[in-house]
Amino acid sequence: MYRHNFDYRAQWEGQYYAIKQVAPVVVETENEIVVVTVYTFYY
Repeated sequence: MYRHNFDYRAQWEGQYYAIKQVAPVVVETENEIVVVTVYTFYY
């Protein structure tokens, strides 16, 4: 699983979060990377 943190500094569903983390779940083959789903976390 890959992950990347972004500066968010905004409200989401009424609560303030400084960081948004995006974590795509992928399947890697020899020739391509397929994104299966993406999880998003707020901190």
